[in-house]
Amino acid sequence: MKRIERITQLSILAAAMLLALGGRAEAQPSQPAPAGEAEVAAKGAFEDPYGEADRAQGGEPAPQARGYSPYAGRKYPTRVFFGDTHNHTSNSGDGFAAGDRLDPEQAYRFARGEEVVSSTGVPAKLARPLDFLVISDHAEGLGLMAQVYEGNQAFMSDPTLQRWNEGMKAGGKEAAATQNEVTKSQAMGTLPPPIKDPKVVGPIMKSVWQQYTATAEKYNEPGRFTAMIGYEWTSVPKGNNLHRNVLFRDAKDKADQVFPFSAWNSEDPEKLWAWMEQYEKKTGGKLLAIAHNANLSNGRMFELVDFAGKPLSKDYAERRARWEALQEIVQTKGASETHPLASPNDEFANFGTAGWEYGNLTLTDRPLSKEMMPTNYTRGGLLRGLEQEAKLGVNPFKFGVVGSTDVHNSLTAIDEDNFFGKMPIQEPSPDRWEHVSKEGFGKTRYTWHYMAAGYAAVWATENTREAIWDAMKRRETYGTSGTRMTVRFFGGYDYSADDAKSRYVAEAGYAKGVPMGGDLAAAPAGKPPTFLVAALKDPVGANLDRVQIVKGWIDAAGQAQEKIYDVAWSADRKPGADGKLPPVGDTVDVERATWTNTIGATELATVWTDPDFQPSQRAFYYARVIEIPTPRWTAYDQVRFGVKMSPEVPMKHQERAWTSPIWYTPKG
Repeated sequence: MKRIERITQLSILAAAMLLALGGRAEAQPSQPAPAGEAEVAAKGAFEDPYGEADRAQGGEPAPQARGYSPYAGRKYPTRVFFGDTHNHTSNSGDGFAAGDRLDPEQAYRFARGEEVVSSTGVPAKLARPLDFLVISDHAEGLGLMAQVYEGNQAFMSDPTLQRWNEGMKAGGKEAAATQNEVTKSQAMGTLPPPIKDPKVVGPIMKSVWQQYTATAEKYNEPGRFTAMIGYEWTSVPKGNNLHRNVLFRDAKDKADQVFPFSAWNSEDPEKLWAWMEQYEKKTGGKLLAIAHNANLSNGRMFELVDFAGKPLSKDYAERRARWEALQEIVQTKGASETHPLASPNDEFANFGTAGWEYGNLTLTDRPLSKEMMPTNYTRGGLLRGLEQEAKLGVNPFKFGVVGSTDVHNSLTAIDEDNFFGKMPIQEPSPDRWEHVSKEGFGKTRYTWHYMAAGYAAVWATENTREAIWDAMKRRETYGTSGTRMTVRFFGGYDYSADDAKSRYVAEAGYAKGVPMGGDLAAAPAGKPPTFLVAALKDPVGANLDRVQIVKGWIDAAGQAQEKIYDVAWSADRKPGADGKLPPVGDTVDVERATWTNTIGATELATVWTDPDFQPSQRAFYYARVIEIPTPRWTAYDQVRFGVKMSPEVPMKHQERAWTSPIWYTPKG
């Protein structure tokens, strides 16, 4: 879907510019939403040139007090920034072992829009630069595999490290096998002793860290491109993915006062939170953590016991909610929103699940079972959070969402027509689709299972480290599968249909309620919550199929429930007798790997009132925006390389965005 359609590109770009400038753009007709709620084009949904939200907070100022400029004094965010919070370079041991030879400098140059040559010798460039990048190399063994490759004598006395040296130098499949062994050794706690000897590796890793922070300073350009300092804490007990990325609000001067806390120190996330607290006390800086793709945790990401197996406590809930503001909902290793076995009534639940439902990260420990589903996906985690809040008084799983990539080749190249894979061996080639990634439990993961995904979308006041970090902390974020659609989502009690018809949706959004990631106060007597949602298509991507609101709640019997509501859609479709909206249609030409925007809408907006609201029931709501069908990266490969893939390989899909939730908590 991310392939540029040349015929419509100029017209869509013009429409987006008109919206940004406060003008009008024509939208395709849309079906009125259920229960008489208006669904209209999102006219000016992403700007407030007249500062009306500020007016709502303090009354109508006199014209001379406001001055001429409509932008003066505006404090809320009016721009969304797209980036990647999960990029690995040659400093990551598994990436280097697999053949990545691009360092942080080349990763930044690529993200900023420059052309580079990949580790497999393929020229690479983004269609559009990113706004920000977090290079999140593994803290465990930071930079050490390069030393093994170069034959550092401190390591060559160990036969396993000697074999890894030979495998990396052989390249290709032998390097990929070495990378798999490195990952499995980390997961199973069987790394060779020399690689963890602090006297040997401590000075090396500290030097690599300080070189990285210096490079981040070099490429950080406030207002144009943000190079946010971060790293990955890679806890993976028995292959169960409990990884977190740790993001600094700070610059090199504070980040260099520590060396990142790693899973070599402890695989217990509570120990990580304690280190983060110590860092803030020591430096006066700020940290937050983003938990990774829950779909490979074998149900451990949102389990209802702590790392030691004890039931969650209020103290645990408070600390997790404080430090882990965000959760990764999609990346190259699949989507973690939900699964058909966990959400059987969700017709879009099977997105990004194929191949990733076999088991955990390394296909070890145990296969994924139905019993693990409720704590293995983000929607299940949000529901478990409501249950724990009712029990503990604090919600431990109160997180916003982002998408990111987890690439291990330094290249955030995830457009479907420009996908460079996760690992170097998965970079463009005629046979990459059938490369064996992992084997276990009688199952095989192939490269075709990987997704060209995703992006972190952040509503920030400016493109700086501080503003982007602050937006992440308040959870005013959403994740996409790789599209750069623009999405607004607000909750309150006083939105009206006219607010969706307004040219400036954000004005009403902030003035009358809270944005994505926020909390709704207890409901006024007799008032159900209303939600204002607006979406604008990616200017060079596919049209929109529909907007949905996903609700999760705890019913009167204390049971977790979920429901998906279609609230806005393109064309004149009407729900059938089963309440389901008919499919939008399909214009994909697989033989040519293309599609047309002759169906769908360029923009959608509506105000929706929860028809099933009960004031006494805890709930969360998030928006999901789905595009029309478009070709998958496998379709582009099939055409460009002239190959024929197996029938089970998907050639098209419907890309999407997921917003951070808005939570409702009843009085008391």
